[in-house]
Amino acid sequence: MKRLFAVSRIALVLPLLAILVARVEAQAVPALENIKSQEELEKAITTLDAALFDSYNRCDLQKFSSFFVDDVEFYHDQGGVTLGRENLTDSVKKNICGKVTRELVPGTLQVHDMKGYGAVEIGVHRFHHPGHEDTEGVGEGRFIHLWQYKDGAWKITRVISYDHHAAAK
Repeated sequence: MKRLFAVSRIALVLPLLAILVARVEAQAVPALENIKSQEELEKAITTLDAALFDSYNRCDLQKFSSFFVDDVEFYHDQGGVTLGRENLTDSVKKNICGKVTRELVPGTLQVHDMKGYGAVEIGVHRFHHPGHEDTEGVGEGRFIHLWQYKDGAWKITRVISYDHHAAAK
């Protein structure tokens, strides 16, 4: 009987925790007009990058797609151009989910203010093939993300992903 009460209490508390976590996550990245220093901008974009690629790595496509404007432009040196959020999300579903994970290479992230618009993020990332790295290896590439702050949300409008190659061992 005590176990039943404990389980029912947990069932009641979990939805409240989910709401609180969502609010904390939403507040973790300030509005562009509230960012007053380079350090704050770097923290905001680093937080966005981590959330974006957490959803990418977990194949949470609904959350992943929420980071992009409807008419996003994605330029890839090996895959060509992908236009639109729906096409980009579809491409990730077909080519990435369950096959590839991404990690940011420590120390490579650069963030620059784009006055009145948002920020440009530049860095290097590595791509792993879980369970197949002995045959597929680790890849590395450079990226540029153009983040726009508009209508209360940070979204990516343009992506350039280039210089893909095997990562040094």
